[in-house]
Amino acid sequence: MPSLDILDNDAFKPIPLTRAARRLPYQPQYLGSLNLFEVDRVRTDRVALRRMNGKISLIPTTERGGDPVIGQSDQGTEVYLRTPRLAKRQRKQAHELQNLRSFENPDEFVAVQDEITRIQASQRQDMELTHEFHRLGAIQGKLVDADGTTVLADFYARFGVAEPALIDFELDDVNTDVRGKCVAVVRQMRTKAMGAILPSTRIYALAGDNFFDALVAHPKVVDTYRYQEGARLRENTAFATLDFGGITWVNYRGTDDGSTVAINTDQARFFPVGAPGVFGVVYSPFEAEEFVNTPGEDIYSIIVRDRERGFWFQPEIYSYPLHYCTMPELLLRAKKF
Repeated sequence: MPSLDILDNDAFKPIPLTRAARRLPYQPQYLGSLNLFEVDRVRTDRVALRRMNGKISLIPTTERGGDPVIGQSDQGTEVYLRTPRLAKRQRKQAHELQNLRSFENPDEFVAVQDEITRIQASQRQDMELTHEFHRLGAIQGKLVDADGTTVLADFYARFGVAEPALIDFELDDVNTDVRGKCVAVVRQMRTKAMGAILPSTRIYALAGDNFFDALVAHPKVVDTYRYQEGARLRENTAFATLDFGGITWVNYRGTDDGSTVAINTDQARFFPVGAPGVFGVVYSPFEAEEFVNTPGEDIYSIIVRDRERGFWFQPEIYSYPLHYCTMPELLLRAKKF
């Protein structure tokens, strides 16, 4: 039976374990793959978010030799937030190591390392899912906890912005000008962006299943969908995408239970991709002494041991991310009908 003394090896200390956890393969989630969030790594557990409320105005004429018009300085809005703490552990009893050493793998060190890697892989998947859940919260203007109701940060309230009203896309009416609805969304977003949306910025919409199905089946949209998809319509087109009306429509695939990480099946959420300063994520450092005042990493991993009795060891994983949106007024939303 492998001894827990193996865990005293340098390979199982916090820093090497943290690096090993980051090398574990994982399936990237959709919002993470967009590189939507600008990354900042800080040395504290509190951050300040500032938005400049820039406005443009016409300059009146003045007489030559006279005083220019006095411009008002933009102090902007600054809010202070604490980075959330995400942590998970899994206890492994010492007696569970009894049969790890086998004919195929006689090396006790490798056997224990493989078992820890297996546990870390599972923990990493859970952490990646949680990060996607927080990204989804940020593009909806509110970070919520895993229970789906506890609000961690309401960016509408923090920045004094009213949540935009739900837009009725009227997809149940065959005469609805769907392209006109899309153009109105794009114009409203660009008008409110105050320069944050660049010519290269793309407007995305994450659509629930029912909304997306109604959209691509609408008479004013179906020909475009057939043209873009072509032969692929003969295949499985679930969770497809569609470029229409200046918007990239994505049938967002969340968790298979349809509720843990998901978009309301009858709604769509709009947000800009490639708009500097609108979305970001701040990582704070691990709370252990050797990580104090170091730039925050995505994920940390350690092993806690039962030093008194040697009954168990406990792989743990931690992350301290704050996903945020500085311009929640851009986060428009629509319903099917």
